Amino acid sequence: MLQLSELKIAVIGLGYVGLPLAVEFGKKVPVVGFDIYQKRIDELKSGQDHTLEVSPLELAQSAQLSYSANLEELKDCNFFIVTVPTPIDHVNRPDLTPLQKASETIGKVLKKNDIVVYESTVYPGATEEICVPVLEKVSGLKFNQDFFVGYSPERINPGDKVNTLTKIKKITSGSTPEIANIVDAVYASIITAGTYKATSIKVAEAAKVIENTQRDLNIALVNELSVIFDRIGIDTVDVLEAAGSKWNFLPFRPGLVGGHCIGVDPYYLTHKAEEVGYHPQVILAGRRINDNMARYVARNTIKRMLQNGIDVPRAKVGVLGVTFKENCPDIRNSKVADLIKEFEAWGAQVVVADPWADAEEVKHEYGIELGQVNAEHPVDALVIAVGHNEFRSLSAAELKSYVRSNKPVLVDVKGLFDRTTLAEQGFTVFRL
Repeated sequence: MLQLSELKIAVIGLGYVGLPLAVEFGKKVPVVGFDIYQKRIDELKSGQDHTLEVSPLELAQSAQLSYSANLEELKDCNFFIVTVPTPIDHVNRPDLTPLQKASETIGKVLKKNDIVVYESTVYPGATEEICVPVLEKVSGLKFNQDFFVGYSPERINPGDKVNTLTKIKKITSGSTPEIANIVDAVYASIITAGTYKATSIKVAEAAKVIENTQRDLNIALVNELSVIFDRIGIDTVDVLEAAGSKWNFLPFRPGLVGGHCIGVDPYYLTHKAEEVGYHPQVILAGRRINDNMARYVARNTIKRMLQNGIDVPRAKVGVLGVTFKENCPDIRNSKVADLIKEFEAWGAQVVVADPWADAEEVKHEYGIELGQVNAEHPVDALVIAVGHNEFRSLSAAELKSYVRSNKPVLVDVKGLFDRTTLAEQGFTVFRL
């Protein structure tokens, strides 16, 4: 059985989740950070991280961490941690291809008594039903006899410099009680917030998907309230602030729900639910509401443009922000892209500006060219889609200089600005 003193870790996937993990472990034990993209390996070897999750200083402090895209480098490892993405496809079905490919890679170097721990979001049962057979087939080894698995769901919040990896309690699990103890001890060595040992791998998998399903449903509720209150003619933020005066009112706000977790995880749970014969109602209803909010925002913007005499097919709409959240370069599953598509479907010219996003990545992922929206490059309508600090700091007068229309429309998706002050500048204001 694996002894902690013999630990040599391989982290498969060096993105927003894998890199912070590899760095923390690399301060204590030998770690190989593995990624299939040589460009990413070269970047990290140069001491830089474009995701901004880990600083150059932190990279330098991880003395026992090495980086590689070469499978041979994994042969001496005995504890594998998989942190590859688990996206959904165009019809919202789980896409486990990256997970299966990672399992194939590990299977080629798997040895007797090795442990493989998955951190990627999956539906309950996926580790043992999907990943283990791949490991067995490729390695020729027997599960729970020759090798073992665990599941420890990632809880990284991209861009969050307060609730970092070591400060978030870690759920752990293993395929046998003994392995569960080993997995827990390995993570406990770096997680200062402590660990929680789940009773089984399935329980740990389920815990991950319901964390984000719960947030998704709460946001869906306030999004639906926003639609209702708009029709009634009252401001949603005003209502939420009034209701929030009660001590137990949950402080959720309406918005576009994107990213690698909240907009994705519920579909993993509903997929499994349907597989076992139950058609979820509440969860899928929440998903439909949240998935339609980008179109809702775009159409409300267009309605107000038309009311103000702005010829939409000849107009410029400026969109500030394309990342899925504020102060973070992460563009995964950004619903701002859906917002832009809706504007373009109405014939509007859309100019997107985002100081945090990588222009090449945005172009590759969404086919969107980043541009400039400012006093020198004015637009007819302005959508503040993401709450970057650079946008929050803008005054109403500065925002007014960004538009050229006599009756401009401003859409404040995140509720960042005082609508009265904006109205005084001549804006027609819409916000969720």
